[in-house]
Amino acid sequence: MFNLAKPLYPFLLTAAKNNPEGAHLQLLKTLSTLDRTRHTLGGRWLLSQLDQSFGVDDPRLKQTLWGLTFDNPVGLAAGCDKDGIAAAMWSHLGFGFAELGAVTLHAQPGNPRPRLFRLPLDKAALNRLGANNQGAEIIAQTLREIWQRNPRTIPIGINLCKSKITPLEEAAKDYVGSFRYLEDQADYFVVNVSSPNTPGLRSLQEGEQLSTILQELQEANQQHKPLFVKISPDLDWETILTIIELAQIYNLAGIIATNTTIKREGLTTKILPETGNTIEDEAGGISGIPVRDRSTEIIRFIYQKTQGKLPIIGVGGIFTPEDAWDKITAGASLLQLYTGWIYQGPWIIPQILTGLVKKLEQEGLSHLSQGVGIKSNNFH
Repeated sequence: MFNLAKPLYPFLLTAAKNNPEGAHLQLLKTLSTLDRTRHTLGGRWLLSQLDQSFGVDDPRLKQTLWGLTFDNPVGLAAGCDKDGIAAAMWSHLGFGFAELGAVTLHAQPGNPRPRLFRLPLDKAALNRLGANNQGAEIIAQTLREIWQRNPRTIPIGINLCKSKITPLEEAAKDYVGSFRYLEDQADYFVVNVSSPNTPGLRSLQEGEQLSTILQELQEANQQHKPLFVKISPDLDWETILTIIELAQIYNLAGIIATNTTIKREGLTTKILPETGNTIEDEAGGISGIPVRDRSTEIIRFIYQKTQGKLPIIGVGGIFTPEDAWDKITAGASLLQLYTGWIYQGPWIIPQILTGLVKKLEQEGLSHLSQGVGIKSNNFH
């Protein structure tokens, strides 16, 4: 059924071009509805079709990290399911794990629309959504109800961001407040200090402020949930080294590299058709292919500097098995994608996973973990 729909996907993309945010919200609502009907005869049949179409079960891709089992290394990146309404569905679309959010302590509407744009010439997206979400308390209740219907079958992470109304000097309390609402509803948590769409947020990547946030979160983290920090691709090497040091001081589980970029160099798109403005004049972060190589370079740098002792989740511009393999061999243990999934459809997941198995066979490796960091010395 779902493979029969594959030729129609370009037409769906075209239909969604004029309203990408609306199309995305409709997708999430459809997935949420399917989740609610999972115990009906039709719902069970549809879920079985999804599992058959997108699932890849191969022991060579399975890993246990931080006490969590990942059946495969490809996860859904934050920003797709902000309110967690489709949280129980991502496993049926082939993902090995999923990260929800970004979630803020206070509910917020985000920036004015339009605020999400596709740049097809660059295989990229520009977003300035502004961490629109229903707030930590409501999202915690949503997830509680979802897990009661269907206990989670893959690791679920939650991306925590500072509320726009919270002053920067009170950021730590904001993150901790969200964490306390949500700590029982997810398996790991991510400190997002790298989104370009919350004013001043990126300044929290500086050492002293990030130190305070990590310290207070770990003090609140009585269940010892794995805690990550997600960093920007636009940081210089010195700042990344500072973050690595803080990650080690506060016993973080790892680093997620990277978020979106505010740089505009090298884009084929010069004018944004929806607004008529030049791309340089458009606020927001760019995801997809334009951030791919920089993300991989940062992964390699972190792996080198930590001698592979600080796990990395690699994200940014993954469209093919080669893109995925490049990040793994640079030093990423796990991967995340979102923009590639939007452009190529859900079939991208089995394509990448079967492609990774072929890479292992070509390299004479018996398990994915043997490929992590094997090309980390190729640093430019």
